[in-house]
Amino acid sequence: MFNPGAYGKDVRAILALGGDGARLMPLTFGPGAGPEVRGQLKSMAARESFPHSFAPAEALGGLWLYFDGFDESHGIVQDLESSEASYWHAILHRREPDPGNASYWFRPVSAHPVFGLLRQEVEKLQAAQAKQWLPLSPRWSPMAFVDLVEEARTEPGSEKELFAKQVQLLEWQLLFDYCAKVR
Repeated sequence: MFNPGAYGKDVRAILALGGDGARLMPLTFGPGAGPEVRGQLKSMAARESFPHSFAPAEALGGLWLYFDGFDESHGIVQDLESSEASYWHAILHRREPDPGNASYWFRPVSAHPVFGLLRQEVEKLQAAQAKQWLPLSPRWSPMAFVDLVEEARTEPGSEKELFAKQVQLLEWQLLFDYCAKVR
């Protein structure tokens, strides 16, 4: 589903340094990217890296988040006034971990177009695993996922933690794609 080649050669090159956009990110920020990745990310300008995208700054903030650059991602998205920036901001704080702040930032996101796709993918994932980790109502509930991540964090190495990381990756891929592609 996720195609790292869909975003241009510079973005593809940076994603290649981190599992091509398929790396299961930790639920809490880690030490961050190494010097090579950080150097490449610092040299990227949003409009140049995503010249025709819907939300270039938001996409760049998402890249920093993928590579565990909390401060850099936060610095990009905190002052942007878009649903996408609020969504990235919420994810940042969920991974911080600061679930209250994450919930605060999910409020202005409202019913984001990514939510429907994410709900469908999570439903498929749960069916494939024959587990019901996350109750699915007709609409995606980012707050329910915040709660699940908090539970999963207390069970390192568990199936629940793996599931939460898989959902987090799906969420990142869908939101990144939404921001980075031409609309």
